[in-house]
Amino acid sequence: MAKDLNSCFFIGRIGKPLELKYMPNGNAVLNFSIACSDDYKDKGGEKVEQTNWIDLVIFGKGAEIVKQYCSKGSKLFVNGKQRTRKWQTESGENRYSTEVVVNDFQMLDSKGDNQHQSQQSAPRQNTSSGHAGFDDDIPF
Repeated sequence: MAKDLNSCFFIGRIGKPLELKYMPNGNAVLNFSIACSDDYKDKGGEKVEQTNWIDLVIFGKGAEIVKQYCSKGSKLFVNGKQRTRKWQTESGENRYSTEVVVNDFQMLDSKGDNQHQSQQSAPRQNTSSGHAGFDDDIPF
């Protein structure tokens, strides 16, 4: 019998300034969202642009690299797994958050595309392997 598949792929732009945090064990964590635009024609033939916001979380060295090299407006390719977390408010109400836990990402801006982006070359990162994953073939 085939196993289930939980894999998400997105290309989008970071929507807000990034805030890197550290967990009590010292691991970095970065929660952020990217905007993925989609357009279609409505019944009247008019073009309609729709933006979907994808909530992401990335851990460890990958979180630190995204924070260092990216900023609001940076374009990213991300690959990850969707998860839904359950938590309770102070009043005891159950709340749910759905997010994508990033396993792999690649920065898609070239130097100068994003004025806030670092001028250093931007690496490709695979966060599931536990190493930095720098790709020497990146042309920018």
